[in-house]
Amino acid sequence: MRSVLSRRTRITLAATTATLAAAVVGLNAAGSADASQTNSPVVATGNGPVQGLSVDGTSAFRGIPYAAAPVGNLRWRAPQAVRSWAGVRDATRYAPGCPQAAGIAPPGVLSEDCLYLNVSTANLHPVSKRPVLVWIHGGGLTADSGSNYDGTKLAKAGAVVVTINYRLGALGFLAHPALASRGGAAGNYGLMDQQAALRWVQRNIAQFGGDPHNVTIAGESAGGLSVLAHVTSRSSRGLFQKAIVESGAFALEQQSLAEAETFGKEFATKVGCADQSAACLRKVPVQTLVDNLDNLIPGAIDGAVLKESIGTALAAGRFNHVPILNGSNHDEEALFTLGGHVVSRGYNIPYTTPVTPENYEQNIATALRTTPTQAAAIAQAYPLNAFSSPDKAFGTLVGDATFACPAAQVDNWTNAHAYEFNDDTAPFLFAPAGTISVATHGSELWYLFDLPNAPFQQPLNAAQTKLADTMRADWVRFAATGNPWPTAGHGTVSYQLPAPTLSTDFAARHHCATFAQNLDKVK
Repeated sequence: MRSVLSRRTRITLAATTATLAAAVVGLNAAGSADASQTNSPVVATGNGPVQGLSVDGTSAFRGIPYAAAPVGNLRWRAPQAVRSWAGVRDATRYAPGCPQAAGIAPPGVLSEDCLYLNVSTANLHPVSKRPVLVWIHGGGLTADSGSNYDGTKLAKAGAVVVTINYRLGALGFLAHPALASRGGAAGNYGLMDQQAALRWVQRNIAQFGGDPHNVTIAGESAGGLSVLAHVTSRSSRGLFQKAIVESGAFALEQQSLAEAETFGKEFATKVGCADQSAACLRKVPVQTLVDNLDNLIPGAIDGAVLKESIGTALAAGRFNHVPILNGSNHDEEALFTLGGHVVSRGYNIPYTTPVTPENYEQNIATALRTTPTQAAAIAQAYPLNAFSSPDKAFGTLVGDATFACPAAQVDNWTNAHAYEFNDDTAPFLFAPAGTISVATHGSELWYLFDLPNAPFQQPLNAAQTKLADTMRADWVRFAATGNPWPTAGHGTVSYQLPAPTLSTDFAARHHCATFAQNLDKVK
């Protein structure tokens, strides 16, 4: 079995296509560096030329395949090389998103044939060598799509931006002994897809004005967790030079392969494959696979992509030592507590709602998997009379335990540049304006990308726009140099209105010592 992860794709173009590709390269080399000079830019890739479109002074190329469709016999296999094409491929429309449950899916078609990426660039000159930012979307590794993130503004700020799709849920992460037989992969197909996309970047991004030797991987939530996975993965070494982690430190302990395969066998029975055969699993309808996934954030120690848990590797110094920009938002759990769930240690956990003085400590024990004694000690650090409601107190402490303090641990382990997003006026992605006024999970995304498919479109005001311009400049500066704040001192940069400030009390404000004392470790 030949994988796109280990082979270089050969250019197999017809004579007329080769002539066109040479003409494109020649035009760029001649100095047509301004992407806005043409409404139909054409770029030669290793599999054939693609034609994009002009977007606000940049060039956008959408729906470029980076691996073969993982369908039929390729379901639950490592990503394979994509076939080359003759003629110019249309790259003006987004490709289908990967199968997922309703929620934050992109509009339009969902399909197993979903291994595509999108490029935004303001300079097509092959020698411009702009820093490359590869965006890995969040969504719990079960939802979302690269097409939900418009990289135009980041491209105008100076980066070549690549957003990717990757296999999700059971299709992306099911571990099962039958699938791993004969030396096959044991889960983590979605992470392997991300690696395949990074290899595509290595081969092709220079033609889009990017520097293949200056690639930053970036992601939010499960995308940030994916970034940490690649930081600790030996098989991702050399595919990137920098890493940005946004709210991604919430699940630093992964399942063992044995645990993941036990779940895989239970899942196979649930979807009608009591015989536990790979042949049966590859025939199960996609929607059945989507409908039967439980609430675990997927990913396992498969021995290939991940040889140990992310937190274990980071703590021991066994990771790819690249510059890291790492952060979290002021009140991460506010998003989740609106729905009566909390995200804790990689699970979506229901709790008794509303939170009351009577059930407060029991809810803490449930969410954080602590003893009653530990829960009581944690509750003392978050007295109910210090908050507007018990629900607010509970959400705050779970957010600190699950997002803020693990982020601080990652900072210490990796010597990362640390930030906190603190604009409590930020628009809320999933409810109308005024529903919530706090910087919660995902709030910073408005300040980096346009989000064309967000459920509620809420334009930034003048002060927020200024902060967003600052953040994009910092992200691009980090991608270019590895240092987002050349003049900042030691501490955590707080992105707040009217302007960012330097904070030195992050761990104290989030009670990280309390969790270190009352949890086996913050995970």
